[in-house]
Amino acid sequence: MTSPTDSVEPLASDAAQETAKKLGLEFSAVTLPENGLEVAYLAAGSGPLALCLHGYPDSAWTWRYLLPALAAAGYRAVAPFSRGYAPTSLAEDANYQSGVLGVDANCLHRALGADSSAVVIGHDWGAMGAYAAATLEPELWRRVVTAAVPPGPVMAQAFFTYDQLRLSWYMFFQLNPLSDMMIPMNEFEFITRLWQDWSPGYDCAEDVAYFAACMPTPEHVSAALGYYRQTLQSELQDPALAQAQAAVFELPPQPLLYLHGQTDGCMAPALAGTTGDYLNVEGSRAVMIENAGHFLQLEQPEEVNAEILAFLAE
Repeated sequence: MTSPTDSVEPLASDAAQETAKKLGLEFSAVTLPENGLEVAYLAAGSGPLALCLHGYPDSAWTWRYLLPALAAAGYRAVAPFSRGYAPTSLAEDANYQSGVLGVDANCLHRALGADSSAVVIGHDWGAMGAYAAATLEPELWRRVVTAAVPPGPVMAQAFFTYDQLRLSWYMFFQLNPLSDMMIPMNEFEFITRLWQDWSPGYDCAEDVAYFAACMPTPEHVSAALGYYRQTLQSELQDPALAQAQAAVFELPPQPLLYLHGQTDGCMAPALAGTTGDYLNVEGSRAVMIENAGHFLQLEQPEEVNAEILAFLAE
């Protein structure tokens, strides 16, 4: 690992720039005036903002198929690297609870000059950030799309089912300080195994390499794990973020499209399949994607893109 740094510039490598260029994407950064966070992001197109938030153990590169599709549909598609994921800076306030992802999303909305026609899209932790962002400042977001982590009323049932408890062993392991050392070992072998368990049959080598590039120092690994530790242990949370943290588990007031992979090995499909019962805003729906696991946007990109674009066009 390289020496610790929290600046965007040294981590905005030529390799990342070149990769973005090959994919037809822009690679840029912006400083959020509210908190000084330097956010690196991938982007494509012009028009209303479509903000795409990633999860763990993943990166902004997870949206490499969706960003061009959104751009072709007339959006300014932006996928930020979450706080603590290089080349975005480490958080000076050391806050990594899930609610802060919603705060950052709303700050990004303003920093990028977006308006009320913007939409927010989130996968995994990014889904929780999308719920929070849309609930905290509903006037900023026209529609919401989430994947792989269902909304709060469904999640409230999660740890009362054996199937989900069995799948969630990794959460409790990552509360252990030993995980900080174990995760980067053997070229992120632990992360590879998670991807293989969560999306059976998907070749994750490229995506694990992207994640590893976001973890150049022990501080970055701790930041990624901090989302679990601070979200699951209330004593580690910042009281100033109490409203944002509560918003993570709210149903947003906008129309919501929820997507879930039929073979998801992280979040039980049987549990997620009940999501549609809770969606009470007109125009909302839940869709199960066949032949896809947890990283459905990468496993079945054409189907996922089509569902998202159709929903946003309504």
